[in-house]
Amino acid sequence: MLRRLTLASLPDDLDSVLPRAESDVAAAAEAVHALIDDVRSAGADALLDQAERFDRVRPASIRVPAEDLAAALEGLDPTVRAALEQTIERVRQGSAAQIPPAATTRIADGAVIDQRWVPVERVGLYVPGGKAVYPSSVIMNAVAAQAAGVTSIAVASPAQASHDGAPHPTILATCALLGVDEVYAMGGAGAIGAFAYGVEGIGLRRVDVVTGPGNVFVAAAKRAVAGRVAIDAEAGPTEILVLADDTANPELVARDLISQAEHDELAGSVLVTDSAKLADSVDEAIARIVPLTKHSDRIRAALTGRQSASVVVDSLDSAVRLANAYAAEHLQIMTADADSVVEQIVNAGVVFVGDASPVALGDYAAGSNHVLPTGGTARFAAGLNASVFLRSQQVVRYTMQGLAGVRGAIETLAVEEDLPAHGEAVTARFED
Repeated sequence: MLRRLTLASLPDDLDSVLPRAESDVAAAAEAVHALIDDVRSAGADALLDQAERFDRVRPASIRVPAEDLAAALEGLDPTVRAALEQTIERVRQGSAAQIPPAATTRIADGAVIDQRWVPVERVGLYVPGGKAVYPSSVIMNAVAAQAAGVTSIAVASPAQASHDGAPHPTILATCALLGVDEVYAMGGAGAIGAFAYGVEGIGLRRVDVVTGPGNVFVAAAKRAVAGRVAIDAEAGPTEILVLADDTANPELVARDLISQAEHDELAGSVLVTDSAKLADSVDEAIARIVPLTKHSDRIRAALTGRQSASVVVDSLDSAVRLANAYAAEHLQIMTADADSVVEQIVNAGVVFVGDASPVALGDYAAGSNHVLPTGGTARFAAGLNASVFLRSQQVVRYTMQGLAGVRGAIETLAVEEDLPAHGEAVTARFED
């Protein structure tokens, strides 16, 4: 089912052989700008019209009433609630470790700089609808923001025709479980625009940071509002790269490739191995397992798309080189000496090591965050974490003794840059 690429040697241009999904964020820009402009000019009416157009339902209220959040939590299956609570606790622990420590640097006598990290005031968190329900995305976004100390959190999730125009009840219940009471039934580019500019008619104040996964239109909308607000990333379809040698269990490799293909027809599932025998065994397992899965048509479409493949290379070193070039959202390592391979990995959103660390673990309850860079952007971008909601801020504390130590340098540089008032502002402090 996976197309096979056999590379006797790696070309200099690795991008030319990498399986990739076609996802052109720029192509959606024109449509997205129109939707955002509509929200800016027409406010709530535009959001309602867009829900009717794209979600096939017109919500009775864009902001979800508090009683609906409470009712959703009350009606939540106890088993699901227990799973959510365990996930929340683990993600809280993982997020807390991402807070950089404050630091004080004594440059010289009387010369001190404090380094502190200050949370943004307000964030907008996007939770997609569509083919699945993602309470886990509520957790990943909200817990990271809460760990950073953000005090004002708004959540948007598309209106659901099957739930009378409200977001899915499990989404609402998860928000209530986390203490988030500002939730909106709005989706797509319009929701991102509403976060960035605010909507006075429903009391939605603009936010400082927008985070969360979504489709190409959500990604394009984030690009459109970047600068007005901060964004986490332009996340595209999910992807997994399994780096394996001949010691890997082909059944487990197949299961992991299938698990990510289940998300979306554009999901990328890639196996990179130095063992043609393993690739053959994985193909056999996939062919046997896929027809038995609930979403077999979706999985089959993803696995047979151009973004998915099994790539057989000449050595494990070549496999590592290819994995670094691919810069996977999820990189799973299933080799005899996995730790040595991990040390060679520089580009990946998150790395899963060994048979007991499937990517599905990270999707839910590992304690890591599942909002991750896709499409090769892990070369320069990181996954969502608490620091996304923090600003680095320096506090400068000099005494006159400390200022005297750099007076000459400041006065000299002020003359050199033809900004004499800068130097005079320092000189004046030493005059009677």
